[in-house]
Amino acid sequence: MTAFKTKAARAAVPALALGMALASPAVASAHEGDHGTGSGRDGGTTVATVQLRQLNHSGAFGQGALVLRGNQVEIAFRVRGVLADAPHAQHIHIGAQGRCPSQRADTSGDGIVNTTEGHPFYGHIGTSLTTNGDTSPGSGLAVDRFPTPDGTSYNYRRSITVTADVASNIRNGKAVLVVHGIDPNRSGAYDGSAPSDLDPSLPLEATSPAACGPFQTRNGGLLGLNLDLGIDLGLGLGRR
Repeated sequence: MTAFKTKAARAAVPALALGMALASPAVASAHEGDHGTGSGRDGGTTVATVQLRQLNHSGAFGQGALVLRGNQVEIAFRVRGVLADAPHAQHIHIGAQGRCPSQRADTSGDGIVNTTEGHPFYGHIGTSLTTNGDTSPGSGLAVDRFPTPDGTSYNYRRSITVTADVASNIRNGKAVLVVHGIDPNRSGAYDGSAPSDLDPSLPLEATSPAACGPFQTRNGGLLGLNLDLGIDLGLGLGRR
């Protein structure tokens, strides 16, 4: 509980152009898993975009993109409408339907689609999108290394190495971005008597998904991103 009220330490990095000049959390390289070249599209490069939509009536939303070259990923996205001053676990989920659940996935009837109830749709954690250090599933609840925004918005950018199965799921359109952490009672903190389905020492609010979006692979490089989303992620695609 205390950890979820403590800000994660983050180093300042250059501004990220995401439709406008934006500050982003720490950017670091993580080296885990396989280092194969992969096949991908566009001669080994796969571009995927994501539109985050709210889950659990959180009001959270966002957009972003990633570039996959072999097993190397550059990812950047922005999230809006999340709980301030609280860490938000975020992951690339894989191994299932490659889509997000609706509120009908709430099989327990408690009004919240928890992470377990969402699993048949978006799958298990493939990559933990931490701000620094390890990005394996083992860091899935490393709350001191996830974004902790001062306000209700944050921007994320990082270059990482992913495992072969994560790379394959991205290329095959089965990877899903999930941002966790909700505040349904509008208390301004993760609280409530219901325990998390992932870690009973944490409140259910802390680990339940707030926003979700499948990665959509596309052709056209950065030019296509600009035309469709107005995003310049500075990821080095389509430069002439």
